[in-house]
Amino acid sequence: MTVCTGNICRSPMAEVVLRDRFEAAGLGDRVVVDSTGVSDEEHGNPVDPRARRELAEHGYPTGDGHRARQVTPADLTARDLVLPMTAQHARRLRRLADGRRGAEIRMFRTFDPNAPRLGDPASHDDPRLDVDDPWYGAQDGFATTLAEVEGAADGIVEHVRAALDGR
Repeated sequence: MTVCTGNICRSPMAEVVLRDRFEAAGLGDRVVVDSTGVSDEEHGNPVDPRARRELAEHGYPTGDGHRARQVTPADLTARDLVLPMTAQHARRLRRLADGRRGAEIRMFRTFDPNAPRLGDPASHDDPRLDVDDPWYGAQDGFATTLAEVEGAADGIVEHVRAALDGR
């Protein structure tokens, strides 16, 4: 599960890209990908039109049918891997998990081989690994966000593949 603030830009873009990459890797029938937000401010809203445009320009589905929703504690116990877009999202998710057993919570860009290396990626909630928030800017911000998402996607697929092979 990918997680951003309102679930209309970064996390649905990441959801679409990851779903595409898992399908291409032959894992589409073994992996469920979804997305949420830490806030309910966009509840029920579709993917931002600028995000849809960026996805379409790069040959991805545009998130038709997506409706923003807020993450719940039950989501965190029902998932194996939760991928926050920012350090702030990661901290909020860890508070929401409140020690419950459940998902591995790991910042999305820790899987990007070109992102800053900060030691053990599973233990860092470092803002240098934040996926840029395109909401307040122009279309080019969505291009930056998509590039950051794509940069980590293959690493996530390999991480999940290894976990599945270990089962």
